[in-house]
Amino acid sequence: MDKTIGIAAIVFVVIALVCGVALLGNSHPQTAQQAVILSNGNLTVTYFYGAECPHCAAVKPVIANLTEKYPQVTFNQLEVWHNQTNQATMNGVNAQLGVTDAGVPEVVVGTTVLIGDRDIPAKLDGVIQDYLKKKP
Repeated sequence: MDKTIGIAAIVFVVIALVCGVALLGNSHPQTAQQAVILSNGNLTVTYFYGAECPHCAAVKPVIANLTEKYPQVTFNQLEVWHNQTNQATMNGVNAQLGVTDAGVPEVVVGTTVLIGDRDIPAKLDGVIQDYLKKKP
């Protein structure tokens, strides 16, 4: 019985790894690249969220305020719980940036990743300002 459980666990892990590789392989490199770099000469902020996530709901007004404060910045809002394309984009961006402990809410600005309803409200405005100062 224990041997059967062990084999089942190994099969599960292999299937999970194959699915993870498939999701990364299905990511759209152009979309992931746009989330990470300046898009059309403008700074891009990408906000990944889950539709029913209470932490994401707490961050949403912050994103809305910053969208108004920085009209020169492109804000992408991508729902990842119900949209496989957006989820693949998030996975691709996180892989590209070396993020291993990802979750929503998540914001990507250039190569800076902020995760959670504490860091995003506390740090996002400053991160945007820093990137805008660097922009040629």
